[in-house]
Amino acid sequence: MATGFIYHPNYLLHNASISHPERPDRLRAIVVELQDSGVWEQLHHIQPQPAERRWIELAHSAEYIANVEAAAQSGSGYLDPDTHVGRESFDVALLAVGGGIAACDAVMLGQCRNAFAAVRPPGHHAEHSAAMGFCLFNNVAIAARYLQHQYGLAKVAILDWDVHHGNGTQHILESDPSILYISIHQHPLYPGTGLRNEQGTGQGIGATRNIPLPGGCGDAEYAVAFDEVEEAITKFQPQFLLISAGFDAHRRDPLASMKVSEDGFRQMANRALRLASQHCSNRLVMILEGGYDLVGLATSVEACVQEMMSAE
Repeated sequence: MATGFIYHPNYLLHNASISHPERPDRLRAIVVELQDSGVWEQLHHIQPQPAERRWIELAHSAEYIANVEAAAQSGSGYLDPDTHVGRESFDVALLAVGGGIAACDAVMLGQCRNAFAAVRPPGHHAEHSAAMGFCLFNNVAIAARYLQHQYGLAKVAILDWDVHHGNGTQHILESDPSILYISIHQHPLYPGTGLRNEQGTGQGIGATRNIPLPGGCGDAEYAVAFDEVEEAITKFQPQFLLISAGFDAHRRDPLASMKVSEDGFRQMANRALRLASQHCSNRLVMILEGGYDLVGLATSVEACVQEMMSAE
């Protein structure tokens, strides 16, 4: 069974400026890399549809959704100092959420073994009622809640290896004991959250696991951190594994100072796939987050997709 790949050319329409790190060239680079390597032809290609608002409301307030729509309709502007919207941005953000949902559907319905959703804008900084850090809607948090509502899954795990802490995902899910959120990230770094003592709130205490690492860490340090990921997921016993797949911990990335290589991301993908095999009936979806050096991003995505294709 093939690996699913979710992409839509309309993802390129959300555009801040040529100089903005989160730019359309990110997805262009990924597509070219996969095509040039011969991987593209081996994938099961899935074209997503815009998400219905009822699914977005699983993670965001109706008022916030309306505010994002109004900001986009008004033309070019910023929802926070880093987060741009243009006239197409709201529709593209709906399509990004739809990409995560399409990936989950394809895996749950047995149309592919696992899936990679190459979407933008990214999502893990978006909080319940606030845009942050290039993110409008929290694609991975919505996907987790969608899996529970649409398919009745009791437990879902999210692993976030983006170099920046996913404050939005944590904020949305921190009181929910049915979704495990684990983040490996550089600290200190934007947005400044993600300390070890942030372990959830209320009934969700213990379902948030932060693994902050100092700048300069590479493949070896991430491998040690992944031991803790394996322990947490094995204890939690999820039925589906979602990955907030950011590639800005790459050694070439301009927005952080980690030293992870393409092979380091490949090894993390391999270990995540083994966890999905052991605990989740092989159900695994990666949803793209950050990664701002075009070469580092594209080659790391290819390494992960190759690993997904070779999974047993």
